Amino acid sequence: MTQAERRWCLRFSVALMVLTSIPYIVGFQTQGEASFTGFVFGVGDGNSYIAKMLQGQSGAWLFQTPYSSQDSPGVLAFLPYLLLGKLAAGLELHTQLVILFHVARLVLIALAVYAIYQFASVFLPDPAWRRWATTLAAVGGGLGWLLALSGNSQLLGSLPLDFYSPEGFGFLALYGLPHLLLARALLLLSLTAYLALRGGLRPGLIAGGVLLGLGLVQPLAVVSAYAAIGAHLLALLGLKIAGRTTEPVGPWFRRAALAIVVSLPLVLYFTFGSLSVPALQQWAAQNILPSPHPIHYLLAYALVLVPVFLGARDLVRTDAVLGWFLASWLIVLFILAYAPITVQRRLIEGAWVALSVLAARGLWTIPIEARRRLFSGGLLAASVLTSVLLLGGGLRAALNPVLPLFRPAPEVAAFEWVAEHAAPGSVVLAAFDTGNALPAWAPVRSVIGHGPETANLAELQPEVERFFGGDLTGTAAERLLREQRVALVFRGPTERKLGEWGTLPTDRLEVVYNESGYVVYRVEPADD
Repeated sequence: MTQAERRWCLRFSVALMVLTSIPYIVGFQTQGEASFTGFVFGVGDGNSYIAKMLQGQSGAWLFQTPYSSQDSPGVLAFLPYLLLGKLAAGLELHTQLVILFHVARLVLIALAVYAIYQFASVFLPDPAWRRWATTLAAVGGGLGWLLALSGNSQLLGSLPLDFYSPEGFGFLALYGLPHLLLARALLLLSLTAYLALRGGLRPGLIAGGVLLGLGLVQPLAVVSAYAAIGAHLLALLGLKIAGRTTEPVGPWFRRAALAIVVSLPLVLYFTFGSLSVPALQQWAAQNILPSPHPIHYLLAYALVLVPVFLGARDLVRTDAVLGWFLASWLIVLFILAYAPITVQRRLIEGAWVALSVLAARGLWTIPIEARRRLFSGGLLAASVLTSVLLLGGGLRAALNPVLPLFRPAPEVAAFEWVAEHAAPGSVVLAAFDTGNALPAWAPVRSVIGHGPETANLAELQPEVERFFGGDLTGTAAERLLREQRVALVFRGPTERKLGEWGTLPTDRLEVVYNESGYVVYRVEPADD
């Protein structure tokens, strides 16, 4: 990269930082009688990230979910959030953690832009088209805006892919998911190393080392990297057998083997854990992220399909080794998108970057410059409309201080009381929505509060709702408290919506906090 290219990447990154920060700044300015969670979309997951950071602030180096009462061994997961949390101390911890979260997001925007640009540079010799591809990969989307404006936002039972899938596009990660930004950057840097460096063991070692880091951030993204490398090797073998390349395939196999050997230990660690640790088995079973109907993928990528075809054809003709890398990777990714596993959608990580690069290459082949400019400008303008809608939606939500983006001030005061008086790791019984937010303010565990992370959620949630609705017998309420090892019961407006108590579910509940409609009960020890 030249100095001018680095300056462009920096300027583009700063522009993205400013634009994506506006709704969050407005959210902090809007809070008054309600406290801003720090998120304008995906608030439930956002609260879980802050809860993980709070675990790190409390001294944890290994992750244990705060959304289950079940004990489980700590695992080497969500390390970036645990490490970020260690930078916070003193008062106003929640605010500190939210600010740290967004500082990390802003820094990682620059890293992701750099990584996209570097990856694009392998395939695009012209800096102007590298910039175009990077812009499309970072802020582009599909035809989700068209479906939304035409009233078909739930076509075939699913939102448009660009409205909810950070793996399928790029903007959502920039907007609020720093771990996915870091994962994308590491994925692309590893593949750039695999492709661009020449000679000796260095390419494989660098790619493997970066993939090892990727495994600590987002293990499933390593699958995408392995898919890229494996598909490329198969394509090279096919080219060699067909006599369409004279390039030796041995060096590619050696660097691929080295990259996989270096990064494989973490892959095996997570694979073994998901098969042998009961809590992780349950988590994997509940982490259901299916791919939508194939028509949604077609609509998502319809804008770029023609230039992608042109780009793939030109690249394969010009440099078959590089051309088939992108083409074969995309084919395998979209096969994986419908593999018989629960996390199908996660496995298309990197596809949008590959499509953006091929689209730039395809537009570059248009012979008349005026047409190139017209098509490239029109495609980019149409592609960013979904991102504009997402920014506008976030801004509108930030101006309206209601749940779930904002939590009532009396509720936050009750959370802070729990943080001050409850032993770290204590189990708190609350309704699902309260249980999701509470661990972001207090280092405690909720019985229920997060879809994938709450073990046996389908069985537990109705029982918790019956507890607060007053529908459990005394014996059943006692059993719930004992089995979940509940130390505190939290009861506010959300819990009261489930029902009012004529009498306490059990005589072991002692009021220890009662302010502004929020009551915290201590569960007294049972007489054995």
